[in-house]
Amino acid sequence: MWSIGSAFGLGLFNEGGISSPADSVRQLPVNSSRLSAPLPPSLGSSGSFEIRLARNQSDIKKAQRLRYKVFYEEGGAIAHPRAALTRRDFCPLDKVCDHLLVIDHAHRNRLGRVKPKVVGTYRLLLSDIALKHGGFYSQTEFVIGPLLARHADKKFLELGRSCVHADYRSKRVIELLWRGLWIYAQHHAVDVLIGCASLPSVNPKNLALPLSFLYHHALADAEWQVRPCGTSALSMAMLDKEAVDPRRGLASLPPLIKAYLRAGARFGEGAVIDWQFKTTDVFTILPLAQLGERYIDHYSNDHEN
Repeated sequence: MWSIGSAFGLGLFNEGGISSPADSVRQLPVNSSRLSAPLPPSLGSSGSFEIRLARNQSDIKKAQRLRYKVFYEEGGAIAHPRAALTRRDFCPLDKVCDHLLVIDHAHRNRLGRVKPKVVGTYRLLLSDIALKHGGFYSQTEFVIGPLLARHADKKFLELGRSCVHADYRSKRVIELLWRGLWIYAQHHAVDVLIGCASLPSVNPKNLALPLSFLYHHALADAEWQVRPCGTSALSMAMLDKEAVDPRRGLASLPPLIKAYLRAGARFGEGAVIDWQFKTTDVFTILPLAQLGERYIDHYSNDHEN
């Protein structure tokens, strides 16, 4: 799940038309001098909020608790016994992934004492790590081997388990997540972002408009295409192109998917129902060489508010 949290208000950019990847595009600037050095302890801050990677198992547990709150308590996902007992969202890949965290250092507990709190997270899986540990999470839903083979010279980064606490879904927090993601991608010389983006329903009738919109207006080129696997696959072309109003189709998408679209992302052909998380997933591809110039400028500039 790249953006299971997208069902719960993970918006970022202003409303408007979809930007084409050809609009204001330039090559991803990678600072090669950073590749040999570790990332700094903190990747940035804004007010009381800090963006950084998880440093230990305790940090990862806090991210898992946030994911449980958003996915299970808020989203109604079906919890396995261990998850229900510990109130943490477990996944075997957590052990080999990096975890990007937004921490509120001004958070106060019920006693009124200041206690820093993890309020946003992204799970990050690099292609070289995935190859050593059984592959990407996306491969449980989509056949992506041919895609990786066609672009064997490129480094992929899979995004997953993204969410923000309901009390913190502000532009400041979400922009910090994206800034941390950008710094991480630059540091590791990432070429392509991938993941399973989620729509909040398992009823195909409810998703006819958004899925058809993605099929007719945001499908990836053939060189980036994948296909779904398993018995829960769906066709995205539920409506004819003439029956899909672009404005209504865009408005029907979860906020995070709209943000990815405007950044230049495109989508694989076919969707997959995730019965556990009660979502329908589409495969998302964003070659960073196609990232719009305004996004590069915005997230490349260091700033602290």
